Amino acid sequence: MNYEFDFAGILPYYNEILEGIFLTIKITIATTIVGIALGVFGAASMVGRNKVLQKIVATFVEIIRNTPFIVQLFFVFFGLPALGIKLTAIEAGMIAMVINLGAYSTEIIRAGVEATSIGQWEAGKTLGLRWSQTFFYIVLPQAFQRISPALISQCIIVMLGSSVLSQISVEELTFTANFIQSRTFLSFESYFIITLVYLLLAVILRYILTFTSKKLFKTA
Repeated sequence: MNYEFDFAGILPYYNEILEGIFLTIKITIATTIVGIALGVFGAASMVGRNKVLQKIVATFVEIIRNTPFIVQLFFVFFGLPALGIKLTAIEAGMIAMVINLGAYSTEIIRAGVEATSIGQWEAGKTLGLRWSQTFFYIVLPQAFQRISPALISQCIIVMLGSSVLSQISVEELTFTANFIQSRTFLSFESYFIITLVYLLLAVILRYILTFTSKKLFKTA
């Protein structure tokens, strides 16, 4: 092999790489917060008493979990404008990511809630708490203690999945790598650097979410 590596050829594009990193981080933070909130609502609906809402949420979860993310993204970006709903590429990408994380986190949180002892529900009822108060103040914190590792992993998967947004020209990390290699023809160097950046972001995100989980829910 006589290929000569030229990582120095990537240096003039460090501003583009930084912009891609910052955009990826901003998208990840926003979609993680909203997606988990949607998951909490979905889990509450799944274990609640409203059978109609249960079926609606269950159908939504099954549709999202059994279709590719890129199809969901294209549906939001290309499909909704046909109905008169105009979205920018970033808005469409974030909506698709929130919906995807919301569906998966619904199942994860529901599993944690259903694993909580029935005695906790009875304790809340004995204290005179409403169903919603028992769910949010007693059951949900205990559920998060059980499911935080799985939920954290799902958030990281969604962050890595943000690379698909390059398909609709969102200028995140993968879009940046494509742009650099198209200008420099340094394919190996471009994607190697971006791979390392994704790896670093995943490690940092896992650390932050794990630390936050331990502080909020006293997980081990």
